[in-house]
Amino acid sequence: MTASLEVVETTVTARRPLDVAMSLQPLQRGKGDPCHRRTADAIWRTSVQKSGPVTYRLTQIDRHSVRCQAWGAGAHELAAGLGRLVGEHDECADFAPDHPILVEAHRRFPHLRLGRTDRVLEALVPAILEQRVHGIAAFASWRHLVWKFGAPAPGPAPDGMRLPPTADVWRRVPSWEFHRANVDPGRSRTIVRCAQVADRLEKIVDLPREEANRRLMSIPGVGIWTAAEVSQRALGDPDALSVGDYHLAAMVGWSLLGKPLDDAGMVEYLAPLQPHRQRAVRLLEVSGQAVKPKFGPRTTLVDHSWH
Repeated sequence: MTASLEVVETTVTARRPLDVAMSLQPLQRGKGDPCHRRTADAIWRTSVQKSGPVTYRLTQIDRHSVRCQAWGAGAHELAAGLGRLVGEHDECADFAPDHPILVEAHRRFPHLRLGRTDRVLEALVPAILEQRVHGIAAFASWRHLVWKFGAPAPGPAPDGMRLPPTADVWRRVPSWEFHRANVDPGRSRTIVRCAQVADRLEKIVDLPREEANRRLMSIPGVGIWTAAEVSQRALGDPDALSVGDYHLAAMVGWSLLGKPLDDAGMVEYLAPLQPHRQRAVRLLEVSGQAVKPKFGPRTTLVDHSWH
């Protein structure tokens, strides 16, 4: 726990119901994420805003209101964007699924809100770490790198919380440190490339979705899957479908059709739900209606680190 700092307190009251834990759940990279901690009564997170580092604590007051306490140089900036973070501006009036499972999930979870962090590199680096590897391995790599290169969290953060590394730090991580974190050269080079142009990438938060994706995918090593994962979290894009995911297409197929789909089949089947395809996927997940594939290829646990 770091030294005491002034606390910045903010409350957001939304017109529609919201659930802060549900909105922020996609931001957590595994149970041991040093940048995300869920306690009995709150969610704690860290970030590096344009104005500086911040630790923030979110508590649900009622179905429409969320309270935020923030510490650090980035506290006021974080507070100013709190509504976007918890999905206050997420609109779904034109979302009209006809599949009974999605209709029922939408009825049961009107408080599902897709928030946005507006922090591109903080969504991009973990997504790159998750490329083509098992989630367990990717989360372990993230923990290792944040512990090694992230700074202490400001304010009264729970023990063990760290700030995510800044772009300048990511640019300077030696190749052998990525290796020790079980990150292969392809992914480590992509992270460094992205960090080198981080200032340009951060500006995509103000661009139309198509241009934002084009700019993301102009970086070698950032493809359609990675761009979608970033768009979901940093931009709150309700249509960002993670095409290329190992299990998503099969999950959508089993859940809604009772048979597996490939990526092309999933894209075709979900086309009528545009621009809310990612919303449909999230509804399947939070409602418990997502059917996991019973068979098929699995990502393997590969150790790239030194012993």
